[in-house]
Amino acid sequence: MFNPSRADVRRFFFDAWGKYRSQAPLAGLERTAVEIVLLHPEYHPLLDDAERNLDRDYSPDSGKLNPFLHLSLHLAIAEQVSIDQPRGIRALHEQLQAIQGTHDAQHVLLECLGETVWQAQRTGTAPDEAAYLNCIRRGLG
Repeated sequence: MFNPSRADVRRFFFDAWGKYRSQAPLAGLERTAVEIVLLHPEYHPLLDDAERNLDRDYSPDSGKLNPFLHLSLHLAIAEQVSIDQPRGIRALHEQLQAIQGTHDAQHVLLECLGETVWQAQRTGTAPDEAAYLNCIRRGLG
């Protein structure tokens, strides 16, 4: 199973952003990562300074959102939607996009994914796909 370290994940985003900034070719998942980063201009300065930010901590006590976690959740959602896993997520995403626009729709999925992962960690069980999809459905209003 693929299990990157915190530094691996951060380097991936730094490297993809660096390639984009230098107009170097992007491969596969790097393209998706850059599309997500482009939706978050508030993270551009952070990604422009890998040396300073590679080991930076974002503890829950600080009250600041971890930008790397946020970007990683976006990346996970992009992958889920592209392969329709869990089954039905693509259609729900399309419905949300029609109502709220692409970025806001992704944020509904992101919040539901975060809640689902948190619940799984808290209970020591596998993520509940049905609960995840139900959470997304609630986002439809």
